[in-house]
Amino acid sequence: MPNSRLPRPADPDTRNGGLRGRLWVAFVLQTVAIALATVVGVYAAMLVLRDVLIQRALVEEAQHFWGRLDRDPRAALPDTYNLQGYLLRGPADASVIPDYLRELGPGYHDIHVGAHDELVLVSEREQRRLWLVFDQHQVERLALWFGLAPLVLVLGTVYLVSWITYRASRRAVSPVIRLAEVVRGHDPKEHDWRAISDLVRGGDAHDEVVILADAIRSFAEHNAEFVARERNFTRDASHELRTPLTVIKVAADVLEEEPLADFAARSVARIKRAARDMEALIQAFLILAREGDTGLPNERFVVNDIVADEVERAQDLVATKDVAVRVVEDARLALTAPPRVFSVLISNLLRNACQYTERGEVVVTVGDGFVRVDDSGRGMAPEDVAHAFEPYYRGKGAGKGGHGVGLTIVRRLTDRFGWPLRLESTLGVGTKATIELPLAQTLGPGDE
Repeated sequence: MPNSRLPRPADPDTRNGGLRGRLWVAFVLQTVAIALATVVGVYAAMLVLRDVLIQRALVEEAQHFWGRLDRDPRAALPDTYNLQGYLLRGPADASVIPDYLRELGPGYHDIHVGAHDELVLVSEREQRRLWLVFDQHQVERLALWFGLAPLVLVLGTVYLVSWITYRASRRAVSPVIRLAEVVRGHDPKEHDWRAISDLVRGGDAHDEVVILADAIRSFAEHNAEFVARERNFTRDASHELRTPLTVIKVAADVLEEEPLADFAARSVARIKRAARDMEALIQAFLILAREGDTGLPNERFVVNDIVADEVERAQDLVATKDVAVRVVEDARLALTAPPRVFSVLISNLLRNACQYTERGEVVVTVGDGFVRVDDSGRGMAPEDVAHAFEPYYRGKGAGKGGHGVGLTIVRRLTDRFGWPLRLESTLGVGTKATIELPLAQTLGPGDE
């Protein structure tokens, strides 16, 4: 039988997906994203500085030098802290050109040879070749200082703002988390829910959290009142309905002992069957009326024994028909659940099978982990099978008997106790109703 109480949820502050945890993850991801964007931006700025600005400066420097050289053939080559120029006018000047530069063709070259980390522009004009060599070490130093300082400043600001925002957000959601912890730790069986509102109001809760707490308290109190009314009703109904049924059954038994005419005897038999059906129906309704807990104790019982008892009781249902009701025991099963619930299930399935079977047999099979009720009755069309578990649904060939709630009760009870129910039917052939019992234990010889 399933636990009548819902499992307690994990701590909302420590479980995966908690508000504080999700806030922390969001701010960490935001901070990491901003940091990566900042680093990428600084690196991109360095690339722009090196590959665009410096190259452009070298082109303009080369154009400026060629202009000076046209005006003054003895114009001095560029020679600064970062820039060094070499000019080849003829073969005689080849000795002044460094070896690693001589074979470079016109255009840009990124040189990384030994201690040389240079950006070189080679320009030619009128059989003359000019090398402008820019020391990239200075660029990297400039990029480091002018990029690292803003990077540290930006990242520090981002981290500080993110931490302040996280702390503020955490304080904002703390009342919600505290409310969740109170609700989680509160025993539903206790009727005093005022502690929820009192605790929330005693902290730093905002108006929305107070409204939420009051709504939860109001709902819980109304629900507790409803549960109390339901409990009182089921207790009173159980007593008040069983008393007249007991009187009817006793009176029918007394009448059955008297010498009666055939018509009267058949009427008494119908009264007894109706009283028994009504008793089973009332018991099923009372079980379903209790949400979660059936009010019945769990016991370990042998499924075969209850099936045999219900089959014996069902003999009266087919006393006037050419129908045999029997049991096939392919296994012996033990189950821990309220025996009365299982009895109601089998009783409803048997009553339904006997009602719609005019000749042939009704067979209850106890197998390894299941109980199946087969009948050779009218069967159902596919559209009727699809709606068979709906309350008060009656198929085209249902006839006049029954209340139209038998299979509905069976489905609700099997769902309540975790016993899957499968219904198969063929029109004109019969119906199979199978209850699977996943937790049933198969008994060996001599086991009980």
